[in-house]
This record gives sequence, structure tokens and C-alpha cells, in this order.
Amino acid sequence: MSNSSLLDRFTALDSAAVSDALDRLGLPSGAGGIRPLWGPAAVVGFAVTVGLEPRTDGPAGAHIATAAVESSDDQSVIVVDNQGRTDVSCWGGILSLGAARRGVRGVVADGVCRDVAEARELGFPVFSRGSIPVTARGRLQERSTGEPVSVAGLTVEQGDVVVADETGLVVVPRDRAEEVADIATAIVARERAIADEVRAGAPLSQTMHDARLAGELAGELSEEKEPVR
Repeated sequence: MSNSSLLDRFTALDSAAVSDALDRLGLPSGAGGIRPLWGPAAVVGFAVTVGLEPRTDGPAGAHIATAAVESSDDQSVIVVDNQGRTDVSCWGGILSLGAARRGVRGVVADGVCRDVAEARELGFPVFSRGSIPVTARGRLQERSTGEPVSVAGLTVEQGDVVVADETGLVVVPRDRAEEVADIATAIVARERAIADEVRAGAPLSQTMHDARLAGELAGELSEEKEPVR
């Protein structure tokens, strides 16, 4: 499956459905606390990772995250590990502008960001723990680019599939992405069928059996055990 087709499949899903699929496979099932900074937003893409750390003495290097922006494309989501810090911004307006010009799909930061209005004007999705005006200059430096990072307790490796929306964040290991997409798609179809029954007047006690929601009733799990590829 092409990278574009794979991302299209995840774009049709939400974080809850992907979380359920990860849960089914015994993989980390996502995290909360990282939300869109402006408007309803959702982002799906391949992770480009950035690790940050407190500034130390010595010559100043390139500004944080610039290497990640310059290595990204229109299938990328930049993922910034600032260790959950809420006292200093780890992403700002000029970074949003540079990323938007490269077609980057958005940024997910385990920290806080600034220049929210600029991101909103660009239509550039920013997910983080909140906002603060305090600059990173003199306070943060880049630890790594393209290496594994931790975001809200989830390990994110370069190239993993990232799905973030108003509900939360999920990270899909790249080598399990097709399998997760198959299961999540089946989960969405089943839940839509249940919702249709509820709209038609069926009682919740009849439609929402845990076994059915889990795909364990006769005939409802086969498509997940042997997904069509």
C-alpha cells in the first residue's frame, strides 16, 4: 500500500477508533491532555520527531525544530518532545509559517506553544498542552531530530502514523499501520450499524452488548481476524 493510500485510510478514522484497534492488538492505546489550540482540528501524518532539552552553556545552534521543518513534506506531522513542560513555548509562529509553506500537516507538542493567532490565520493545526507567550530562546535547545521521542507517555518513532483530534492522540507503529487500519475500519463500520439501530428505536440494552462492540459475536470478528488487504 502506498504511503498516500495509508494516510487516506487513517484520515477516514478518528482517534477513538484507532485507539480501540491498538487496544485489540495489545499496543499503547493513546493519550489525552494534548488538544488543538484553535478550532476543531484533526491531523494525520507520518511523524518527524524533535527532542528538546533545557539550554546549556555554549554557542547557540540553529533554532529548535528548524531541521525537522526542512526535512518534512506534505505527509508529515512534526512531533515535539518538550517533556510536558508548561513554562516555556516549544513552537511559535515563524515555525508554523515555515511548516505550512512546506505543506506539513500539523504539529503535536508535548509542551506549550505560542503565537496561536498566527497558526489559526495560516490554518495550521497545532496540538499541545496549552499556550504561553514565553520564548524558547535561551531556555531550550534541540536534543535530537529523527530519533525516538516520548509524547504524553507514548513512544513516537520517525515515520510512525500520528492521529490527533479533539479527543486525543494516538500513535501507530509504522510496521503495524495497515493491520491497525483494517481493524479500526471494521470497528467504525460496526459502530455505525449499532448507531443506525439506535436511531431506528432499538433499546441500548439490546444494541450495545460488550461482546458485539468488541466484535466477538458470531460472524462479526472474521473481517478483523482475516483482514482484506
